[in-house]
Amino acid sequence: MSRGATGWCCLVLWLPACVAVHGLHIHDYLYFQVLSPGDIRYIFTATPAKDFGGIFHTRYEQIHLVPAEPPEACGELSNGFFIQDQIALVERGGCSFLSKTRVVQEHGGRAVIISDNAVDNDSFYVEMIQDSTQRTADIPALFLLGRDGYMIRRSLEQHGLPWAIISIPVNVTSIPTFELLQPPWTFW
Repeated sequence: MSRGATGWCCLVLWLPACVAVHGLHIHDYLYFQVLSPGDIRYIFTATPAKDFGGIFHTRYEQIHLVPAEPPEACGELSNGFFIQDQIALVERGGCSFLSKTRVVQEHGGRAVIISDNAVDNDSFYVEMIQDSTQRTADIPALFLLGRDGYMIRRSLEQHGLPWAIISIPVNVTSIPTFELLQPPWTFW
């Protein structure tokens, strides 16, 4: 796809993530849709880890997004049983991105989504890089804006739900613009 075509695609899709943030373009993002709870039934944008973790070989039509307990996931998880064969939602801070990914992997998680711990962050994506330990991780690791992570966790708390149901990854280029439901708090 040419440079002009990428700009055209971003304009048509009206994705705030299309604005180049540190040189990122639409193909540098991964998208997932929350299916339940309904009040946050939006398509969210995340960035994959730069130099560690796996990739999605399978599209999950319905999989649980389970908030880790404790949220920073730097050690043993009290709800690790619920993360097995699901995707964990983790908060940034306390340890490296790779350490969080390995904790989720050790609990049998299929992927980890790490949201920024700055709940007012609705536009700045952090580049997740490997720490200096030479360890590896095999599951996909994604970075989510702090505002998005906060809103997902808040909705789950309000509804008394232990997890959200999501579809991941979502191919946004196949969704008509008028059907592309992004969180209203991310529009610039």
